Formats: sequence, structure tokens, C-alpha cells
Amino acid sequence: MEASEMNLADGEYTVEVTMEGGSGRASIQSPTELTIENGQAQAEIVWSSSHYDYMMVNGDKYLPVNTEGNSTFEIPVSVFDEPMTVIGDTTAMSVPHEVEYTLTFASESVASVQSSGGNGMGGAGIAIVLALVVAAVSSMRLRRRKSRRI
Repeated sequence: MEASEMNLADGEYTVEVTMEGGSGRASIQSPTELTIENGQAQAEIVWSSSHYDYMMVNGDKYLPVNTEGNSTFEIPVSVFDEPMTVIGDTTAMSVPHEVEYTLTFASESVASVQSSGGNGMGGAGIAIVLALVVAAVSSMRLRRRKSRRI
């Protein structure tokens, strides 16, 4: 299935992706970030290694979008639920090697990245803030009581 057939609105999503090929020592992060813009899908591929210096997808070369940490690429997703052939060039060996992989993006796993519209704090963050407020109020009351006794 092509991205345009999925009728996804422009926005940010996550998607489960599986990888096959290579020596089995490298892996990619899943789920991965998926961006839809004008009906075109683009995935952020994060390798388990910092030794990938480019990727080839449909004959086009993609360079990493980062300079530190594990190699990260933004590549187009042309198909969901079917293997998509990509090439990763690894420099981990004595000389660079192009390694063929297949990536399969699972359409049923696509999930919208929800924006809370607020400050981005989850329940734990709110609980911590409330606990600090209670502690501050208690401390102020205790100081007032002590000052009245003197």
C-alpha cells in the first residue's frame, strides 16, 4: 500500500518498522517517527550504530541528519506492509561496505503523535509540581507559627 492510499492528514506519527538483511548485528529503532506532508511519508531511521554514512533509497542518496550519536536518516516511505529495499553504507569495517536491507512499515501501527496543547508535562510532572506547592505552603505555615511563638 502506498502512503497516498492511507489518507493520512499532514502531521507527525509513529510507525512500527521491521528490518531484514545484513549481518544481523545492526538494528534500527522501532517505532520510528513518521511525517506526512502533502500526502508523502518520510520516516526517521535511527540505526544502532554511528557508522552509517549514507543510505540509498530508490536510487537516491540520503546523508545523516545528525553529527553525533547513532546514525539518523530521514528517508521517504514509498510503501507500507511490503518490504522496501534500502542500502546502508557502513564504515564499521576496514573499508566502507554497502549493505542491502529491507524495511517493512506496518500500516496498522501508524499512530498520531498527540500534542497536549499545554506545557507537555504528563501526570508524573503535575504530581511533582503539586507536591512542591504543598511543601512550600506547609513550610510557610510552619514559619508563621514559629514566629508567633517568639
